[in-house]
Parts: sequence; structure tokens; C-alpha cells
Amino acid sequence: MLDDFVVRAALAGLGVAVATGPLGCFVVWRRMAYFGDATAHASILGVALALAFGVSVSLGVLLVAAGMAVGVTLMTGRRRASDTVLGVLSHTALATGLVAVTFVPGIRIDLTSFLFGDILAVRPIDLWVIWGGAGIVLGLLAWRWTPLLTATLGTDLAQADGIAARREQLILTLALAVTVAVAIKVVGALLISAMLLIPAAAARTVSSTPEGMAILATLAGAISALGGVALSFITDAPTGPSIVCVAAVLFAISLVVDQVRR
Repeated sequence: MLDDFVVRAALAGLGVAVATGPLGCFVVWRRMAYFGDATAHASILGVALALAFGVSVSLGVLLVAAGMAVGVTLMTGRRRASDTVLGVLSHTALATGLVAVTFVPGIRIDLTSFLFGDILAVRPIDLWVIWGGAGIVLGLLAWRWTPLLTATLGTDLAQADGIAARREQLILTLALAVTVAVAIKVVGALLISAMLLIPAAAARTVSSTPEGMAILATLAGAISALGGVALSFITDAPTGPSIVCVAAVLFAISLVVDQVRR
């Protein structure tokens, strides 16, 4: 029989997969891997600020991740956000957060859970946060699906269709910030980008439409989450990295399937 904490872990993993699956497709299409890293790494600074001001960690992560996402978007619009700048911002935010936590008075925490996730420690209230955030992300993507796709194809095409590409980029970055806030408990700041990229990359090789890719990416994320929880439960391995390892196996299988089809 499954223990309650295993059931909660499985539900939390499924909630993250629902958010990261379709959103990860846009990350892959727009080549935003570094962007996702910068937003995810900024979440550690959000943890430090939340502890310092005594507010919810999820709220602190959401605010800082959203600030980083909006800031990078504005820099991108001014043609100043190269991969180098994104890398600098990403690692600076992570290092600042790690240092800032040590200066919070009266707080001594193990940052490993925030870096690599602690899905087996998910509480019922965390499930509400995770699934609520996943619902917000799905709602945003469903509402703006066609404009987002058009803006992804090209700025000129979006303008010709009366779509503000900058606005769609902002919506996408806010969805990314929400995803980071709900996923940090499950896979941690260092592995969030992997959950955004790997399932979407696996789905890309075996899908023929954007909608099909989003569905397959969500399915791959769900299998990764459940498989990672099971692997961790059986072998006592870290759960967050186990989830990413299962996702990597699915990506390898997708490459084999693609070669067979060719």
C-alpha cells in the first residue's frame, strides 16, 4: 500500500508536469533555455527574502522570479540580453540568494531541498499551491495560445496580424515565473529548467503539430514525475534528480523512435 506522502508526491509531480509540459514547448521553440535558468536561479534569492520578511516562500519566489523574468524581457527588448548577460544574471542571483540566506537572523535551513527539491515532504497545502499555479499557467496559455504561437513564429508576422509580440512575451515570462514558484518544492531551482526542456524536447521529435507536442510534453512530464517518485521510493535515491533522469531516458527513447521512423 502506498503511504500518504508518496501519494502527495505523485500528485505534486503531476501538477508540475501539467504546468511545465506546454510551457516548456514555448521555451524550446523560442530557445529560452538560459532565460529559464535565470528565472529559476533567482528563486533562491526569493527564498532568502521570504525568510527575512516572514512571508510565504512561494510568494517570495514568485515575486523575485517575476521580477527577474520581466527585467530580462525588458533587456531583451533593448538588445542587451545576450547569452553572456543571462548567464551572469542567472549565477549572480543564485549566489546572492545562497549568501543572503546565511544572514537571515534566527534561521538555519538546509538549502538542498530548495536546490534539488523535496517532493516527498510536500504537504496538503503545497498541493493546493502547485495545482493552483498549474491552473493559472494552463489558463494563460489556453487564453493566449494562438497569439503566442504567432509571436513565436516571428515578430513581423505577429505585427501583421495585429498582435503585440512584446505583450505575448510578457505573458509567457509571467507564466514561467508562476511555474518556477510552484515547481521549486518538487524539483528544486537547479532542476526546474530540466523539467521545462527535456519533456518538450522529447515530444518535439515525435510530434507533428504544436498542440500534439504540448500534449506529449505534458504526458512525458507526468511519466517522468511518477517514474522518478517510484525510482526514489524503491532505491532511496534523491527524488528531484530521479525525475530528471527518467525524463532523460524518455528523451533517449524519443530519439530512437525518431530514427526508426526515418
